[in-house]
Parts: sequence; structure tokens; C-alpha cells
Amino acid sequence: MNNCSHAQNHANCIVSVPIFGGLNHEEMLEIAYITSARTFKKGEMIYMAGDMSGKLHVLHTGKVKVSRFNPNGKEQVIRVIGPGEFMGEFSLFSSVPLTDNAEALETSTMCIIEGSKLMELMGKYPTIAFKVMDVLSKRLEKAENLIEEISLTSVEQRVAGALLTSADVKGNIVLGMKKGDFASQLGMSQETLSRKLAAFQDEGIIELIGHKKIKILDIAGLSSKRDTAINDAPS
Repeated sequence: MNNCSHAQNHANCIVSVPIFGGLNHEEMLEIAYITSARTFKKGEMIYMAGDMSGKLHVLHTGKVKVSRFNPNGKEQVIRVIGPGEFMGEFSLFSSVPLTDNAEALETSTMCIIEGSKLMELMGKYPTIAFKVMDVLSKRLEKAENLIEEISLTSVEQRVAGALLTSADVKGNIVLGMKKGDFASQLGMSQETLSRKLAAFQDEGIIELIGHKKIKILDIAGLSSKRDTAINDAPS
């Protein structure tokens, strides 16, 4: 494949990435020249904590879980990313190894961008750097909000709020991850989550359908659970 067709192919890979949204076609091709694409199967690790990356990983298609493990082996899900989002960015700004693990939750194609060359282009096109900073600041805000939520709200409030946020207009929820990962994102164990979901079902607020689907039957009741402080058992 010649350089032109290579760049055009990978331009398709990054065209929907928000941080590159301000670039014209020629500028997009410059990014494409330093980009490669790789497909990962469900369950395959894209990178692991301790790896030396120096690359920016942008998800083109699929879904990826970013997580960390504590010394006891307990996993904390940091976030689940979808197409157009990126990860591994901290390896661009420092020489320390990666601290997260990235696992494909389904067949996923990554656009992998050479970090040192991307940094050069950030100097040439400051809008890219500003957009990266904007995304990182929003992630920091989200992380701070989660810390506050875990500290100041009950398990019941967190579960209710997450269900309301995840539901479509008809009250249907399809979990795009394992229940254990969903629980980890909420700062609780899978057992605690399962008990709370079962309690909501017993109260007629939700209906559990298989392992992945949930139907909200009483939106007002679930909203009340979210908005009312309840002394809950520790997670």
C-alpha cells in the first residue's frame, strides 16, 4: 500500500474523533500518516499496566473497558469507552509506564497513533492539544463527581441513579458490560449490586430480564430512591 492510500485508509479511522474535529482534509491526512489500525477480539488486552506505550489509542469501532487492580487483585473499572474516544494519553506526557489495563469488551478496532509524532503535530495545530486538555478536564471532573458520590450517597441512591441514567425513553436498559464491571463503576461489589437490584424488583420498581436487560416499571419510585438519602449497608 502506498503512502497516499495508507493515509486515506487511516483518515477514515480517525475522521470521527472529536479531538481532530477542527482539522481540514490535508491536516487529517498528516495524522493518518502516523496512525496504524489493529483489531482486537473480545476479551483481548489492548495494553496492560506496566507497559511502556508512548502511543495514543483511539477507538474506531467496538467497546473497551479501562480498569485498574489493587494489590489484592480487586478490579476497579475506571471507564468504558466507545467509538471516537481515546485512552493511554498519559504515556504521551510522561515516560512512566501505563497504570491502567484496557480490555476489548467486544471485537474492537483501534487507531494507534505514534505519540512523539502526535506531540509534534500538537505544536503545529494547537487546537488538537486544547481538545485533548478539554477531554481530560471533563474526565477529571467526572472522576471527582464519582468520588463525591461514593462518599456522600448510599448504595441505593447510586444504583437508582445509574439505572435512570442508563435507561432509554421507554425505561429499557441493556447493560453493555458484565454486572461486576457495572458494580465496580459504582464503587460497590457485584453481590451488593445484585442484592439491591433484587430488592428493587421485589418492590415492583424494576424487572430483571436475563443477565443484561432491566425494565424500569416505576420511574417515579426509582427517582425517589435516587433522591432520598437512605442509610445503607457498606458495599
